[in-house]
Amino acid sequence: MNLASVLAVRAGPRAAAHIASHGLQPADIDIVPGAAGGPKGLALAALDREILAAWLPRAPRLRHLVGASIGAWRFAAACTADPARSMDEFTRRYVEQSYPARPSRRFVSDWARSTLAALFEGREAEVLANERYTLDILTVRGRWPLVAEGWRVAFGFGAAACANAVGRRHLARFLDRVIFHDPRATLPFGACFDAFATREVELTARSLRPALLATASIPLVLEGVADIPDAPAGLYWDGGIIDYHLHLPYAASPGLVLYPHFSERIVPGWLDKSMPWRAATGPWLDNVVLLAPSREFLATLPNGKLPDRGDFRRYAGDDAARMRDWRRAMAECERLAEAFYAFVDRPDPSTVRAL
Repeated sequence: MNLASVLAVRAGPRAAAHIASHGLQPADIDIVPGAAGGPKGLALAALDREILAAWLPRAPRLRHLVGASIGAWRFAAACTADPARSMDEFTRRYVEQSYPARPSRRFVSDWARSTLAALFEGREAEVLANERYTLDILTVRGRWPLVAEGWRVAFGFGAAACANAVGRRHLARFLDRVIFHDPRATLPFGACFDAFATREVELTARSLRPALLATASIPLVLEGVADIPDAPAGLYWDGGIIDYHLHLPYAASPGLVLYPHFSERIVPGWLDKSMPWRAATGPWLDNVVLLAPSREFLATLPNGKLPDRGDFRRYAGDDAARMRDWRRAMAECERLAEAFYAFVDRPDPSTVRAL
């Protein structure tokens, strides 16, 4: 297999030096991030299954899974007693979602609530007691005017987008970061590291599903989640608004960060997607190993791209065709897992590009 034609491997300086000297072993990994990105996360199903349910358990210990939006849902499934089965069930339900032409926010939120109930109701303690992983869920909580539903939501997020366009730090006037984390381990990057007020909240059985709902609640697409149990009062939304691709200060961790991602680019916030100059760089990524589909591989997928939210419009009125092509893309992405094993079995530093 030509690794570079399927899987792009990028690494920060410390991670690249480690691979060159020691290769890449399960014992090296401290943290696994999971980005927001909706259906794009389906491309990582096979890679998740192999890394989280097979490869990392070869060196068992407690590790951090840090996720926003679909990344948090992927990782919650990985924290069940039968992770491979739960991850497969999650992706099946995600592929099979179906909506009318103009679904209301309540309709989409109801789908999300019912899906989370089917996956995790009665299993909250099981997820939180996982012996291999701690689950850290990133959300945002609204500040004025984003403190209640109604007209303020559209106005507030419009104003937030304008403020973010001027400078990312200005988004902090509208949103706080709230991280729901497993109380068995401290967060690997602390709470005070950028312009955003950040609150750490212990993840409990009562807050697990509401936090998972909140972290996937895209403004104007889903409803905000009010007053999550065991957390500060307020209205919560998608963690990807602030932490889209999870550009966090990972370098504080002594081990490596293994980042299965659907893009070679790390975008700090959801509102930064159209701003290529905001791609994440710098010392925070020093110990990160990023795995992503190569551009050459992406060109072989249906429509020459990963599944994305635009497909709901592209395939409007033909859910069967969308589901067919999403499943085809996921089947092709099994090759990402094969390429990963090829790399860790015979790591070639010459194939690792700088992050």
